[in-house]
Amino acid sequence: MVRPVHRAQHIQHVESLSEFETLLDRLLDDKLAGVHILKVDLREKAPELDALDPRGALFAECQLPAGYDESLRAAGALVFPKLPAFPFDPYRSQLYTAEELFEGIHDREYEHVPDTQIYAWSTEDHPESANAALAVSLHDHAINIALERAHPENRRLVGVMGGHSSVRGSENYAFAAELGHLLANAGFTVATGGGPGSMEAANLGAYLYRLSPEELRAALSDFSGEFDNPTLWARNAMRLRQAYPQSGENRSLGIPTWAYGHEPPNVFANTIAKYFTNAIREAILLEKCGGGIVFLPGAAGTIQEIFQDACENYYAPTSKLAPMILVGSEYWRQRYPVWQLLTALAKDTPMEDYVHLVDDAESALSLVRRHQRRSSRALERDARS
Repeated sequence: MVRPVHRAQHIQHVESLSEFETLLDRLLDDKLAGVHILKVDLREKAPELDALDPRGALFAECQLPAGYDESLRAAGALVFPKLPAFPFDPYRSQLYTAEELFEGIHDREYEHVPDTQIYAWSTEDHPESANAALAVSLHDHAINIALERAHPENRRLVGVMGGHSSVRGSENYAFAAELGHLLANAGFTVATGGGPGSMEAANLGAYLYRLSPEELRAALSDFSGEFDNPTLWARNAMRLRQAYPQSGENRSLGIPTWAYGHEPPNVFANTIAKYFTNAIREAILLEKCGGGIVFLPGAAGTIQEIFQDACENYYAPTSKLAPMILVGSEYWRQRYPVWQLLTALAKDTPMEDYVHLVDDAESALSLVRRHQRRSSRALERDARS
């Protein structure tokens, strides 16, 4: 649905000629600022284009009247031409799905599905290096925009971070699945790094949120296959996903990266925001989780995410603080003594009330809910003032 454009920072996609014509009818003025027009044939729309102010607009792979490429650029628009063929769409307007990334997995090995083909391309040297770099940048920017469109309300997103080593059938895996299930049933969207292990388990629990806790445990009871055999790992997961088709509620989000090519994305995210550049992906993942982040046991990657999130909270205004909930007292006090450093950093700052250590999923959910109520009250006060 095409809505009026009010300000430049509002990004609006137009992907067909009919959407372009609807846009013209609904514009509050003649300004195209913030409009991204993707792959539309505008060769017969010279009069309409002449009447518009294209500053701040983006035209990607559009067919334009003769000479309009340069005139639009001169007037302040970005005009991107058709790029060479890549195994991905640099101008895509939607997030990925498991079916798209794993297309054909039931009939062929994992190395032949689109996800692996894109990863393989990303590791190669490209003769057209300038075009390849542009395509990667455009792709990750497009994913940013698609993610914002799919999840505009950050306060309802709760991150679950944890290691990739939790195996299907283990207690740690079941715990992460239970946590994702509890959060999704409380109305939150569970966001993870989109990989295997605890990330897959949390996405799985959220994906199956309609099941009872007993039904969830039954679904997990014979779920096997580890990602050292990615073909079997993915096939078993797709079979489980197909056995429990969901009705489209977006309670499970994965944000993985091709930078970690050895970790396939899990299939239990309703939508997948997959990036080439891991630094962008990490920053976006932490930024989107406005409802807080629950940190399960993990190693270097999880510890990095803890202190990256701590840095965000340390310098954030009070209105932007989000809870950090570490699960596993012995793990975070003894094996990796993160808790001591984290609480020392937070001491005597507004962040101090947002750092927690618990040992069970129900306590983690209770804290997320408590901070959600606190945030809602603050927003109400701000609205009244």
